[in-house]
Amino acid sequence: MDGHRAGSRAGAVALIALLSLLALGCSDDGAGGAGGGESADRGGEPAPPRSDPRNARFKLTVGDLVPLSGDLSAFGPPGRKAAELAVDRAKDALKDARARGVKVDVEHADTATNPQDSVSAARELTENGATCLAGAWASTDTIPAAQSVAAPQRTPMISPASTSSQITTLVDEGFLFRTAPSNSLQGETLADVVEDELDGTDKTIAIAARNDAYGSGLAFSFRRAWEAKGGEVTGSPVLYDPEEDDLEADAEQVVADDPDGYVIVDFPESYARLGAALIDTGDFDASKLFVTDGLAGEGLSEEIPSRALQGARGTRPGTLAKGKTAKAFRRLYRRSDRRPKARQTFDAQNFDATMLCILAAVAAGSNEGEAIQGELRDVSSAPGRKITFENLDEGIEALRKGRDIDYEGASGPVDFDSQGDPTVGTYEVFRYGRDRDFEVLRQLQARQGQGEINGPGGRGAGGR
Repeated sequence: MDGHRAGSRAGAVALIALLSLLALGCSDDGAGGAGGGESADRGGEPAPPRSDPRNARFKLTVGDLVPLSGDLSAFGPPGRKAAELAVDRAKDALKDARARGVKVDVEHADTATNPQDSVSAARELTENGATCLAGAWASTDTIPAAQSVAAPQRTPMISPASTSSQITTLVDEGFLFRTAPSNSLQGETLADVVEDELDGTDKTIAIAARNDAYGSGLAFSFRRAWEAKGGEVTGSPVLYDPEEDDLEADAEQVVADDPDGYVIVDFPESYARLGAALIDTGDFDASKLFVTDGLAGEGLSEEIPSRALQGARGTRPGTLAKGKTAKAFRRLYRRSDRRPKARQTFDAQNFDATMLCILAAVAAGSNEGEAIQGELRDVSSAPGRKITFENLDEGIEALRKGRDIDYEGASGPVDFDSQGDPTVGTYEVFRYGRDRDFEVLRQLQARQGQGEINGPGGRGAGGR
């Protein structure tokens, strides 16, 4: 009897060892390059032990990587304000839920819309104790910060604004997420909008973009979607150096074939130079121009000539215009004493990124980065009780009891997929009038290539 038990024990140990080796082999099979997935989440390592959230006591510092200077500086202050509003609301909810052992705070660092500064800012925040990062904004800032800081330090990072398709398959150990939809979805949505605005696809479009992860990725995404509809383009996208002062030759290429429309993907400072060069050609008509989120909203650089935007239309990720949560966030933002008063693209997405850091920490009962990362998908998607920032205390109470929640964001549903991307995107279709006057025309909600027009409204139409 004892010898049989010993033999059985030895066989069981051998079997466990074999299964462990097989599991490790499976986790290495293509998972290391993925942005998410179970094996990619932790690089094949076992999940960190989960603390008991009921009795957890910790302080969470959310690091906010925000562009307060540089090319995206118009977007930074509203994004910073949104992160602070999320923390304010979380503090109140923690108090109401009697979770007195959990403290939250936010620290900001300026990325300067620059890859090197973004990496330095991420390091500064993590060295100062941040264990979950909201940001960065430009894709060219987010990618190196994720690979150089977030992934090596096992710190989750949730970008509110980086839309490059490259992020989906980035080697990030599963620590990079985003609350803004991928450009692969925006490219399809923009193609739908161009078709609608130009009354068909029997048109030829000239495409131009800044030569970086954001610009080239979205340019080629639009091209694929437009050609799939039967539309034509004038040739390969004109990719230009956003740091170049003289963009005259690039502007001449854009207008060369007298296209029916233009799609230009850029940021304000560099488009100020390209827009001036386009006007100087004498052949550019901005009423045929379509742009994307990098050139959306009030408060753009006044160096952009009005004639380079007047009549232009475009798409940007937005906040649902309808529904109780969307209205509540507009009120929260407008009534706050924090500055600025005016809203901007991606502010709600940064609110959600900050809030998800907090909710995942509460669910994990820990401020450890790996523990937070392990809960982000669960708190952002079904199953679970629907929670918004308005009934946040109820969500915190549920999490501390070990129950599931499904956070419905101020920007709309998030529902992270296995790669850390949201599975649904809300887009606003906008237009520029005289003197860069900005108006939201309607909204689209897109999921896996399908869009639904929700009608007039959105942040721009109702004032900010």
